[in-house]
Amino acid sequence: MDFVTILGLTAGTLTTIAFFPQLLKVWQSKSARDISLTWLITFSSGILLWLFYGISVNGLPIILSNSITLALTLVILYFKFKFG
Repeated sequence: MDFVTILGLTAGTLTTIAFFPQLLKVWQSKSARDISLTWLITFSSGILLWLFYGISVNGLPIILSNSITLALTLVILYFKFKFG
């Protein structure tokens, strides 16, 4: 694996795991009231487009990190509707 791929995987890992504390907080508190629905929808759309881009250029770090980030964001979106 070359340095650029390792750099991309490291960056993707760090930005992806940044969502875990928020996800845990929403799940534990059963409240997503302070999370903006507009932000969630806009961010999820952007992540989906990054995922499509990663697939089109066959960029493993982009595909992996954005797939996981999209899943985490969609769970937070689900909690937003469930817990309000």
